[in-house]
Amino acid sequence: MIKAVAVDMDGTFLNGANTYEHERFDRLFAQMQERDIRFIVASGNQYYQLKSFFPGKEGQITFVSDNGALIFKEQKLAREHHFSSELVNKIIAFLVEKSNDLDFVACGIKSSYMLKSANEGFKKFARIYSYEMEEVDSFETLPEDPIVKFALDVAVEKTAEIAERLNQAFEGSITAVTSGHGSIDIIIPGITKGNAIKWLLDEWEIEPNELVAFGDANNDLEMLALTEQSYAMKECSPEVLATAKKQAPSNNESGVLQVLEKLL
Repeated sequence: MIKAVAVDMDGTFLNGANTYEHERFDRLFAQMQERDIRFIVASGNQYYQLKSFFPGKEGQITFVSDNGALIFKEQKLAREHHFSSELVNKIIAFLVEKSNDLDFVACGIKSSYMLKSANEGFKKFARIYSYEMEEVDSFETLPEDPIVKFALDVAVEKTAEIAERLNQAFEGSITAVTSGHGSIDIIIPGITKGNAIKWLLDEWEIEPNELVAFGDANNDLEMLALTEQSYAMKECSPEVLATAKKQAPSNNESGVLQVLEKLL
């Protein structure tokens, strides 16, 4: 029996145009509501961006944002994890001094932050994923807002190399994970989508194999490993394909909706 559904967004639920078939999903969502099936949106993106895709349904959907650092239920923050101020300063110093002026976003609970001096192309990219965004003169003067994640956009061919360099420099203190398409997220070790969803399942007294999960990138691995009802999207990383038990059609063919229609 299905009691919960968890979906990644970019490359999974959303198509290449950054949208989905709303009327088709509405029919499925109504069925899930009738059957008391929980719907979880699990993404590396900001909560404020995620909920914008589901107007009118925000209170009925559970959002796992920032790769599991934040959980919002009924539009209220239910759980949060953040970096210590000392570690935030060390990460920022490393990114600024040793990464060739790499542009990045520091993601807080209230807002995300990037430099006013950042590349305009990067700013446009960052605002796709963070709707609450402030530009600051310096990362040394960040507002009082716990930092839960750092987000980098790098050349696709350098993604693995840069992630490995970060993991070596901060061994045990951070986890740098690729989230597809040249994106790297610096997250708190052990705080993942899978960890957050397991916490929710325990709260709801739902068994892991009563969860259906969909993903395409390496930040989905722990979530997919939770359940036998896990689906890798047609276009996914090799690690996702090896972890998921089943495969879904392409996100550009509404693969998640196709699978849910059959399951429901």
